[in-house]
Amino acid sequence: MPNVPAASALPRRDQIRREAARLFAARGFLGVGVDEIGKAVGISGPGLYRHFAGKDAMLADLLIGISERLLEEGRRRAGGGDGPAAALDALIGGHVEFALDDRDLITLHDRELLNLKEEDRRTVRRLQRGYVELWVDVVRQAYPPLADPAAEPVARAAVHAVFGLINSTPHSLGSNPGQGERSAQGERSGLQRDGMAALLHTLAHGAFAAAADAAVASPGSVGSSIAGSAAVGSAAVGSATVTD
Repeated sequence: MPNVPAASALPRRDQIRREAARLFAARGFLGVGVDEIGKAVGISGPGLYRHFAGKDAMLADLLIGISERLLEEGRRRAGGGDGPAAALDALIGGHVEFALDDRDLITLHDRELLNLKEEDRRTVRRLQRGYVELWVDVVRQAYPPLADPAAEPVARAAVHAVFGLINSTPHSLGSNPGQGERSAQGERSGLQRDGMAALLHTLAHGAFAAAADAAVASPGSVGSSIAGSAAVGSAAVGSATVTD
């Protein structure tokens, strides 16, 4: 698991973020009260209002914040200057790290986006679109067959499918060492973090290579068929973290 500081070592506002994300992910935004979040960080519910205006503000802070972080980090990784292949590898690595280290936030994106106020939801969508476009541009540079204008829908569908694959991690990552044979939900442990990271990295590259091969094999018709299949597949594994 990531080496993160204990909650008590974090600034109070970050403690609140962390516990709110955990509780919202576990029980749903509507199922958690302000008093419970306050109790989790050792302050009274009303004391939270010195840091956030309320639950709505906490959720907006979490979802807008992670969308901003993904876009900013994605731009940094894509601009590394070692060529498109290295840029794509860095983007995949960054998103895999996010999926493994911020599983509560993935759950929130999947489940709670509609609970944001309309203005905040538009902000999240705008940031997500920027992140998608960044990936599509890098993928098309890294795989020349996808640079053809006719193959743009294939590249876009492949990006969404890869997001769906990586974002499914909260449902498939094994329990932590020391938690025993079964997780708290009674499910058999799966791959641990390093193994899952390596697998997701390999599968993501394989998906983009397959999309490029398909574009070469059927340049006139592959766009609509792959786009439809990838959209169905990404929706099935929970790609709501990044959407058009």
